[in-house]
Amino acid sequence: MDFLISAAYAQTAAPGPQSTLMQLLPIVVLFVAFYFLLIRPQTKKAKEHRDMVAKLAVGDEVVTSGGILGRVTEAGETFVTVEIARDVAIKVQRVQISQLMPKGTFKNA
Repeated sequence: MDFLISAAYAQTAAPGPQSTLMQLLPIVVLFVAFYFLLIRPQTKKAKEHRDMVAKLAVGDEVVTSGGILGRVTEAGETFVTVEIARDVAIKVQRVQISQLMPKGTFKNA
């Protein structure tokens, strides 16, 4: 009849302060992984974009966030004028410039 009754064993001693540290360790490791895999690359990319936008000058060939290719004809503090075709120019916010293109791209497109 012993197979119907399971044996009861005494529990081990209560966990000490060392196990509390071990419980927090996975959370800390997860935060460090998120920092290096998500937060740090995003911050680096934002800094590169901020630097690129600050260095815009007349004559640069750019692509806007809407996908419009053009040449900067006038650069103000918050807006730039982008020529997208002969005698067609649009004003765009500086932060909406998404990419700086190599010279000659606008002429060949």
